[in-house]
Amino acid sequence: MLNHLTGRLTEKNPASVVVECHGVGYLVNISLNTYSKISESENVRILVHLQISEDAHTLYGFADEEERRLFRLLITVSGIGCNTARMMLSSMNVDEIENALVTEDVHRLKSIKGIGEKTAQRAILELKSKLKKDGILPSLLSHLKVKDEAMAALLTLGFARNSVDKTLDSILKKNPISTVEDLIKQALKSL
Repeated sequence: MLNHLTGRLTEKNPASVVVECHGVGYLVNISLNTYSKISESENVRILVHLQISEDAHTLYGFADEEERRLFRLLITVSGIGCNTARMMLSSMNVDEIENALVTEDVHRLKSIKGIGEKTAQRAILELKSKLKKDGILPSLLSHLKVKDEAMAALLTLGFARNSVDKTLDSILKKNPISTVEDLIKQALKSL
């Protein structure tokens, strides 16, 4: 099984890249998240997943291990194939998808093209326990608890929910803050 490709990037577009390794060009399907993380440099290293079907051997590429791990979890769910999983990873980043699965946010998952209500519910049911096994659930829940407490405090102060949510998300993306107080202080500076 292939693990990664290291070579010269000869083509790059939002849906795929071509990596030339020792004279052979490999077409690798990627998500928009991976597209934004791959540098424009000539030499690249891309993690891959090889999907073998009756009529094709298809490579899917990832900039980091977290995205590949989530991709492999997503394709274990009935109704989510490789292209749907790639669409999910193009629509949201890894943390957002894991967050939606952990918090059982069916509406957020349904907003992704190709995901209906039944598929979203099935994904939540099947993957929430797998995420817990991998140790992802506790860290996400503590992160969500801090955000929720900060959100409640800022809403009580009279700020609009949409602007508070966007502000908290942008602060947490830049630097994960461990305490509610620090998060509220940073948010008050931005609001």
